[in-house]
Amino acid sequence: MSRRTIAGGLAIAAALALTALPATAEQRTVRFPSAKFPLGARPVPTKTMTTVTQGIDLYDVQAGSATDGYTLTVLMPSGRDYGMQHTAEAKAAEVEAAGETPSVQKVVRPGVADAPSQTVYMVRVGMWPLKDKKKAEKAAKKLKEAGLKVKVDYLGDDGLKTTGPWSAKVVMVDSRVFRGSYAASLGRSVAKRETVSSMVKAGKALVGVNGGFFNIHTSKALRGEPVGASVVGGRLLSEAVPGRSAVVLKGRTAKITELRTDVTAVSQDGTKVEVNGVNRAATTDELVLYTEEWGAKTPSGGTDAVLDANGKVVGLRASGAAVAAGMRVLHGNGLAADWINEHAWQGWTVKIVTKVVDLRTKRALKLAPDLHVISGGVGLVRNGKVKITAKRDGHDSINMILRRHPRTLLGTTRNGSLILATIDGRRPGETVGANFVEAAQFMRWLGATQAINLDGGGSTAMVVGKKVVNRPSDGAERTVGDALLVLPK
Repeated sequence: MSRRTIAGGLAIAAALALTALPATAEQRTVRFPSAKFPLGARPVPTKTMTTVTQGIDLYDVQAGSATDGYTLTVLMPSGRDYGMQHTAEAKAAEVEAAGETPSVQKVVRPGVADAPSQTVYMVRVGMWPLKDKKKAEKAAKKLKEAGLKVKVDYLGDDGLKTTGPWSAKVVMVDSRVFRGSYAASLGRSVAKRETVSSMVKAGKALVGVNGGFFNIHTSKALRGEPVGASVVGGRLLSEAVPGRSAVVLKGRTAKITELRTDVTAVSQDGTKVEVNGVNRAATTDELVLYTEEWGAKTPSGGTDAVLDANGKVVGLRASGAAVAAGMRVLHGNGLAADWINEHAWQGWTVKIVTKVVDLRTKRALKLAPDLHVISGGVGLVRNGKVKITAKRDGHDSINMILRRHPRTLLGTTRNGSLILATIDGRRPGETVGANFVEAAQFMRWLGATQAINLDGGGSTAMVVGKKVVNRPSDGAERTVGDALLVLPK
């Protein structure tokens, strides 16, 4: 194992079974920045570098110090912790009536590329240092007894001014030296969730990070389904949310772009119909395609056309059964079931035409075995500049833009190198995480000219070799929908 400690950094665990094949300084096309840390008061970070294999370096980064404490936040009638000024002032009056001294705090959620700034107001009571959380909890109990709904908040989570601290892990994959490849994994099935560690082990990967958001608003057995585009080995396994950010992986190249997917069923009689979704729960009158990777039964209450690899309808059945190996199932209910009954007769051929379109180039991607796609959460950096597309990507709330959370980030450099990073959070006094603006600044500091936010929070996980190198905020690794893998070949 090759290890270099810079500025007194802390060494990561020696248990990492890594190979020491460092590139020379002249060979490297992606390097850790020498400038001060970009967040807070711009402290000088401590960092430890470990060589994973030829062309891949892992950095442990620590910066900042803990100065934030606790306060009480009074909830508004809506149940939110913020509201309009008149609502906040009315709630502050209730606090005064309960014998406490409130403050009405003006909070500005910063504007982003596709959403203007937003001003809201919070009602806060008291201030306690980090060591006195129990005192804050005691004060909260008193206000609750007076009929107010309150919560204890760590100020570092707010997304406003802070000194940190920050704990991050960064993997830099040098495009000039690395000779492996990148891939997406959905684990053993689309429907079921799995840990990044499990997917790394199955794929014999060198490095893995959690991928995009997965659907937590469906039945528990189906919550591995990605929210957005997923392509594994050239097979479309989840349709895109049109226009949202994604990572296109091909061989050892990674590209951040926006995608649209088009799936059409063409009957032997020439009739065409849009396929509304791929490997997800179906709603009324929808036509949904299920592949053998689905790993669950098709929805009940509709009609299934079972297709072989050539699109031949080998059977029609009432829905609610599994997808056999080597088969696909076109499922419909309501009007979509009528289409199947009229145009997908047994023995006929139904051709499934699939397109994944890069909206930046306006060209369809070739669905070859080396093509993989992972849906991103939010675009952060484009062409070297901060460009946060929170609204387009479905995450333009105060909680997502302003508040700090653990983050999993992906960026590419001008020369095509790949940067993967996790910033841990939700550990008061140890690491605060980052908001979208801070995440974008962090990735620019690392040298990314394009960058996106993947899923974060408790899902944030980075696995190197056989070890989770960050500290997931749930206290243990969470099962997730998909992962990005760095493979040795």
